[in-house]
Amino acid sequence: MRLFNIFYYKCLFYIMKILYRLYQWLIAAPIFVVVTFITAIITIIGSLIGTHFWGYYPAHLWSRFCCRLALVKVKVVGRENINKDTSYIFVANHQGAFDIFSIYGYLNHNFKWLMKKELEKIFMVGWACKRAGQVFVDDSKISSIKQTIEEAEEKLKDGMSLVIFPEGSRSWDGKMIPFKRGAFMLASEFKLPVVPITIDGSYKAMPRFTYNITPCTITLTIHKPIEPGEKGFNTKKLMAECRDEIESSLPEADKGISTEKRPVK
Repeated sequence: MRLFNIFYYKCLFYIMKILYRLYQWLIAAPIFVVVTFITAIITIIGSLIGTHFWGYYPAHLWSRFCCRLALVKVKVVGRENINKDTSYIFVANHQGAFDIFSIYGYLNHNFKWLMKKELEKIFMVGWACKRAGQVFVDDSKISSIKQTIEEAEEKLKDGMSLVIFPEGSRSWDGKMIPFKRGAFMLASEFKLPVVPITIDGSYKAMPRFTYNITPCTITLTIHKPIEPGEKGFNTKKLMAECRDEIESSLPEADKGISTEKRPVK
């Protein structure tokens, strides 16, 4: 009887997995493309009026819709730690593609992304991001750092914040890649509170090495702000403190340093 039950539940699992894949690629994917295109158009047109509202809320609603479309739930812990009228530098770990949807849809705080320059080339989406006032950085040029600082400083006003993935790219195995200093140099330059965010579950939902989605629950943990001193921050100390805070809310299996290598199947 026990063997029969095991066989039954395994068959049921694979049937549900097949049905979900059919749903993902035949229903959800086409809807996602259309909704993304519409959101980009709304953002581009709306941003002609102003980027404070139109640069955030269309994408905010788009992200929430995409999570529901993919049957991915997002749970938020610690939202009481931030004030909507205060500007912050948010730093988060980067487990997978759903990090974007989780933060955009469920942080509930107006912000701009610090994005790689090459993302500007994505059809319609890149243009929408540029019109929305996202901050682009060119990692290949040292001279671009000063320009990035000046652009970010102009936008971090009236409760507008900045979200950065200090790892620079998605993890291959769910563990964090060593942080880059750029996010923390910006925080020290602007003397803004830094808020670490832990994303747990995004790797399971859609890791870097696949386009297949696994329905699950992502937990977004918003930690308490780290306030600057009179002279700003000690960059090295701030970087270590943020990493420790983010890692503290990860399961044991995802703690430690990423291998930065694609797992062998």
